[in-house]
Amino acid sequence: MSENFLEPPEDTPVAVFEAEESMPGLAAYIKKKFEDAENGRFAYEQRWLKAYKNFRGIYDSTTQYRESERSKVFIKITKTKVLAAYGQIIDILFANKKFPLVVESTPVPEGIAEFAHLQTPLDDLVPQEDPYGYAGDGRDLRPGALEAAPSMDFLGGTKDRYEGAPLRPGPALMGEAQISPAQRSALKMEKMIHDQLLDTNAVNVFRSGIFESALLGTGVIKGPFNFYKRVHKWEKDEDGNRMYSPYEKIVPRIEHVSAWDFYPDPSATSVEDCEYVIQRHRMNKQQLRNLINHPFFYKDAIENVIATGSNYQDKYFEDTIREDETEAYYQESRFEVFEYWGVLDAEFAENVGLDIPESMGPLDQVQVNIWICGQEVLRCVLNPFTPARIPFNVFPYEINPYQIWGVGIAENMEDAQMLMNGHVRMAIDNLALAGNLVFDVDEASLVPGQNMDIFPGKIFRRQSGVTGTAVNGLKFPNTAPENIQMYQISRQLADEETGLPSIMHGQTGVSGTGRTASGLSMLLGGASLSLKTVIKNIDDALLKPLGEAYFQWNMQFNETAPDIEGDLEIKPRGVAAVMQKEVRSQRLTTLLQTVSNPMLAPFIKIPNLIRELAIAQDIDPDSLVNDVSEAQIFAEMLKGLANAQQAGSPEDQSAGNAEGSMGQSGDVPAGADPNDASGVGGGQIGTGSVPAAGEDNFTGNA
Repeated sequence: MSENFLEPPEDTPVAVFEAEESMPGLAAYIKKKFEDAENGRFAYEQRWLKAYKNFRGIYDSTTQYRESERSKVFIKITKTKVLAAYGQIIDILFANKKFPLVVESTPVPEGIAEFAHLQTPLDDLVPQEDPYGYAGDGRDLRPGALEAAPSMDFLGGTKDRYEGAPLRPGPALMGEAQISPAQRSALKMEKMIHDQLLDTNAVNVFRSGIFESALLGTGVIKGPFNFYKRVHKWEKDEDGNRMYSPYEKIVPRIEHVSAWDFYPDPSATSVEDCEYVIQRHRMNKQQLRNLINHPFFYKDAIENVIATGSNYQDKYFEDTIREDETEAYYQESRFEVFEYWGVLDAEFAENVGLDIPESMGPLDQVQVNIWICGQEVLRCVLNPFTPARIPFNVFPYEINPYQIWGVGIAENMEDAQMLMNGHVRMAIDNLALAGNLVFDVDEASLVPGQNMDIFPGKIFRRQSGVTGTAVNGLKFPNTAPENIQMYQISRQLADEETGLPSIMHGQTGVSGTGRTASGLSMLLGGASLSLKTVIKNIDDALLKPLGEAYFQWNMQFNETAPDIEGDLEIKPRGVAAVMQKEVRSQRLTTLLQTVSNPMLAPFIKIPNLIRELAIAQDIDPDSLVNDVSEAQIFAEMLKGLANAQQAGSPEDQSAGNAEGSMGQSGDVPAGADPNDASGVGGGQIGTGSVPAAGEDNFTGNA
């Protein structure tokens, strides 16, 4: 059940009818839409049930067994594949512990300057002409000059951060200091969105959606909505004692919606194409009563529903999903609530109390949000988002171009899973038969009334016939190896159908192509290509629209950061992380070595290159890479160090001078005896007599 409710601004029209004014027409309209959506997805529910049963290792009721079959074993390779894909996707998307989402300024940003600089005397030499003109300025008026000029702060709040320094839009002149207001706004918006996602534990929401996408083929994420988060804070009073003073702040939050509870327009192929979407809630009395505390829910209608009693009815698939026998409990204590997001005819909307603009005709449609339970309308408001949108993001594991629903791993390998189960069961039954003798008994040769049980030391009483012919043991052939071989072939088929080789989820003893290093690299490369397609679907259908939704939420509801405006665009980065990190790191390192050439360095953004290299090696670039100003400081330090090394230390200089002195004829080190023939004292060898063998100064003496 959702706890996220978006409160429209004060000027947003809402329904004003009272609970006692029943509107069975509106409730019937929502229920009719729900029935259409339910019938439209029935075939997909059957596929989801098979997928779930294969994941859990449950045989479908349609599975037929021969009387001779004894084994009911289920080889849960589907579960292994689903969890392997789920783990790989999560590892790729969140390897750097950051959301794969960036905000950048557009190539030609509108409404905010791409570059700005501190005003210099050179600016006064450049004529600054008013592009709009004014009457009486002696120039020809341009079209629209007499109209009000658009009020835009092209510096995007950057001017306030420079304490009144004269800033002017445009690139810097003569190497003066230059800033990028558009890029600053983009970075600030990106940081804010990341903080909001982390603030509301969005990672767990992504995990749930991605898991269901891998299993059923479709994941659904809802939001963002206003959420009042309680912040714990401790302060000290006047006496210095700690005092607990929590407060609440509004943050955007998202939630995972199970595909089982999601009922879209059956004719749509995407959320953007949906005329409406309905979410089915299962609520108890307390959850239903808590709705009263949320904006624009009608207290009287909720109390009428509770007084009437529960109205929840199990769907046919819910017993299988719950895997228990709690049907009676659910029906006694649950309420079925429908949350409708979609269009409503303007005339119909006006009849139920909504304030429709006068410019709309009776055939026009408005976006609304309606909650119903039974025949009661619990909430009815115009769509509070600006611009109006359906707040659901549906992303497939594998795209079905003709339906909003995707195709998951379990469905792709359904046949392979069936073959693996069948051959393993046959192998087990055959081993049980081949490992035990089957006896042929001639009862005419035995004394009547004997027990036919076989056990060691058993005695049969024979009354006639040839010895050894009354009881014969028969041994059946062992065909298990053939069945195991077919099982291996079926498992390889599962690898091919899913694009996930078994080596990715820990299988040892790989044969065939995977036995060599190059073959293993090919297998992993193929798996990366398959996952790249999946990540691309997540980028396009989840990360990008969700990032844009967070951007719109901040622009509409976040008034604490006025300098985030700008012509910005959301770019998902999931696919960029799929490339093998080793290959990417190697390529970036090669590029860095190439641009070390002074002739090429000015044409490459070296800081960005270093940041990308750090990311490729799973290193946080913010904690490692310096910005431009820090880089200049460290460059000066390294330059000074290099000069010091070149000049040499005082000890090196002394040694160098001494060595040079000794190389010159006639120079004697200070304190040395020039007539010292041994040369031990550091001076030059004198010209005295050479010692002969046996004399005291002869070094060859024993």
